[in-house]
Amino acid sequence: METDCTRPKFSIKKAHKVQSDLAKSIVFEDKLQDTHLIAGIDIAYTKELSIGAVAVLEYDSLELVELQTAVTRTRFPYVPTLLSFRELPPAVQSVRKLRSQPSIFLVDGQGFAHPYGCGFASHLGLVIQKPTIGVAKSRLCGKIGEAREGMAFLYYQNRIVGAAVTTKKNQNPVYVSVGHMVSLETAIRIVKHCTVRSRVPEPILRAHAIAAAEKRKINMT
Repeated sequence: METDCTRPKFSIKKAHKVQSDLAKSIVFEDKLQDTHLIAGIDIAYTKELSIGAVAVLEYDSLELVELQTAVTRTRFPYVPTLLSFRELPPAVQSVRKLRSQPSIFLVDGQGFAHPYGCGFASHLGLVIQKPTIGVAKSRLCGKIGEAREGMAFLYYQNRIVGAAVTTKKNQNPVYVSVGHMVSLETAIRIVKHCTVRSRVPEPILRAHAIAAAEKRKINMT
């Protein structure tokens, strides 16, 4: 599906229509072959460039296996609810550089917990046809239900779209939602397993660190 929103005829309304159409293709069932390798995705920005970073970790030990980055020219402005169009190019390019084959990707952003049902995690999963999980640090839409054992479902338009998950005691929750080809139950379990140093899962922390390092390197040139 065409997602190049730098064309002259681009409009926010059309982009939202693309998201709504893509949301119909999201798979909410587990399609994981295994969980031996897990990856984190994060994006950084500097000047007119976008920096995509992917960190692959061994699932059980959370030891680093591989890092890759990709730098692209930023061709899409910052528009709330449309970040996937801005972040997709560097993310996809960094994923395509991988030598390893992670079974699932944790994405710094929303998945199904999005006003149009298709945030960055879902959009990426649909493009690369891999299981993805959205892990956001803030809530984009919906209301939080009753909390039990550190988890509360997130409701939007009378349906469950994700969950607020407290991964670290006395810290704000992260907002977990299905990206693609994974159930919400499995997504929550994986996020909890991967959380060690902070409320953000380790694969995303590693990706964030490499993206930040690449940004500093670019700024020094």
